[in-house]
Amino acid sequence: MELELIEEGKTTLWVPMHDSTATFPPGSAPIFYNPRMALNRDATVLVAACTEPRTYLDAMGASGIRGCRVGYETGTIVTINDRDPDATTLIKKNIDHLALDANATCRDANALMSEEPFDFVDLDPFGTPAPFIDAGIRSSVRMIGITATDTAPLCGAHLKAGIRRYMARPMNTDYHAEVGLRILLGYAARMTARYDRGIIPQFCFAHEHFVRLHLKLARGTQAADQTLAQMGYIYQCTGCPYRTEGSGFFPEPKVCPHCGKQLNTIGPLWTGAIQDTDFLSVMNERLPDSGISAPDELGKILTCCIQEPAISFSYDYHKLAKAYRVSPGPIAVVLESLQNMGYSASRVHYSGYCIKTNAPLETLRDCLTAQ
Repeated sequence: MELELIEEGKTTLWVPMHDSTATFPPGSAPIFYNPRMALNRDATVLVAACTEPRTYLDAMGASGIRGCRVGYETGTIVTINDRDPDATTLIKKNIDHLALDANATCRDANALMSEEPFDFVDLDPFGTPAPFIDAGIRSSVRMIGITATDTAPLCGAHLKAGIRRYMARPMNTDYHAEVGLRILLGYAARMTARYDRGIIPQFCFAHEHFVRLHLKLARGTQAADQTLAQMGYIYQCTGCPYRTEGSGFFPEPKVCPHCGKQLNTIGPLWTGAIQDTDFLSVMNERLPDSGISAPDELGKILTCCIQEPAISFSYDYHKLAKAYRVSPGPIAVVLESLQNMGYSASRVHYSGYCIKTNAPLETLRDCLTAQ
C-alpha cells in the first residue's frame, strides 16, 4: 500500500494514495480517506476544543485522521478503532508519527461500544450510521457525534431505504437537506429515550453529501420526556407551496388551507431547535485561533446557523417565485420586509437560495410579489 503524507488543520499524517482516475477516488484505496470531509472533521475538532472531553472514541477510524486530529489539536486522550487489521496498522503508524497519547484497537465497533464508556463517542461510518447509534448512545457518557452520508435515503430520494433504516418517512422536497437532518436527529432521539436519556443538539448541519450531528446527552426520565416532546411531523402540500409542522408521535390527517389537497406527512422527525446558539457563539469566538483547515467556510455555516429560526422547513426562493409567477428580487429585500413585520426570517446554512421564516405563506407571497 503506497502512502503519502498530508496536512489537514494542524495535523500531518499518512494516508493511502488514491487513484485519481477512478470514479470515486477515496474508494480506490484499500483504506478509506476522503479529503472532501475535511470540513466535517474541522467542525468536530472545534466542538471537542470547546467541550474538552476527558476521553474520545473514533469508532470507525480508517486512516485515523479524525481521531488523530482531535487528539493532536485539542490534547484529548483518544481511542481510534477499526475492525480492519490493515487500517489499525496505519492508525498505529499515525499515532507514533504524532507522538499521541492514544490507543488503537481492532474490534467490531458495536462490540467495543457495548463494553467501554467514552466521554465523547464519534460515529463516522461509510454510509448509514443507523446500525451503530444504539451502541454509541450506550457508550457515550456526555457527547456523541454522528455523520451520515446516505443522504438519498435520508432525504427521500430512496424512500423505502429511508423508511427501513430510520423508521420514518422522508420526502424529497425543496428543503430535503433539512428533512434528512431532522430524520436523523429524530432517530437518534428515539434511540436515546429508550435508556431514559435525552439529547440536546449542540451543532447540527447538512453540507454537500453529508449530515453531521453533535449532541449532548442528558440523563433521567425528565430529559427523555423533554426529548420526545420535540418529535413531530412536517405536513407538505403537493399541490402548492404550503407546508407546516406539528408535534406528537402520531400524524393527524390535514388538508391544505390554500388549495384543499390532502397534506403529505414527513416523519416522525425532530421539530425542535437543532443548535445551541450560545455554544455556536463560543465556537465562533474560538474559530480564528483554531488552526482548522477551512475556518472561513465553517465560520459562514456557524453564522448562518446562529441566525436560523428553529423551524423544520424552508422555502426555495426561486421555486416560490415560479409558483406565483413573479420575477424575484433580491432575497435580502424579502427577508428585511418579513423582519420589519415582526417575523423571524433568515437564509439557511445548507442552500444559497432557501429562506426560513415563521411568517404565514400568504404574507411571504405578498412580500415576494411586492418586489
